[in-house]
Amino acid sequence: AVAGLLAACALVLLGVLSVEQAYRGISWTTVILVGGMLSLSTAMVETGAANDIADRLVQLVGDAGPHALLLAIVLLTVVFGQLISNMATALIVIPIAVSAAAELDISAKPVLMAVTVAAAASFLTPVATPANLMVMGPGSYRFADYWKLGLPLLTLFVAVAVLLVPVIWRF
Repeated sequence: AVAGLLAACALVLLGVLSVEQAYRGISWTTVILVGGMLSLSTAMVETGAANDIADRLVQLVGDAGPHALLLAIVLLTVVFGQLISNMATALIVIPIAVSAAAELDISAKPVLMAVTVAAAASFLTPVATPANLMVMGPGSYRFADYWKLGLPLLTLFVAVAVLLVPVIWRF
């Protein structure tokens, strides 16, 4: 973030971009979305909503063990990640993941790393990440085109999150 801001300032100071051009280049929708999701994430923790969702998740898969919980959290993250930005997805799912890990009395490290991997797996829709949306017009892609390569990549990311992450970060 710091390097990006420094580069943006350098572009303006060196005259490559005017202040107006730089201002127009800011995605205000993303700024507002991230600000709102930070507030939502905090509210989920403060109101106990994250604990309630985690309770239901643990009730659903708790007897099957930590790998089943990890799979459930990864699938929840993947579904959200196709509809909203990956950062917003992570901000929503992290409090749920931490609460669920605490309920099962396992380390939060593999659960959080799995959320990180799953949140990055936003390949199935053009609205999932700004990069997907940016290439849609110039590439003349349709909504369904994202599934062709996105589904195999998504499957790989889920496999890494559920199978490899717990090998590196133990429960």
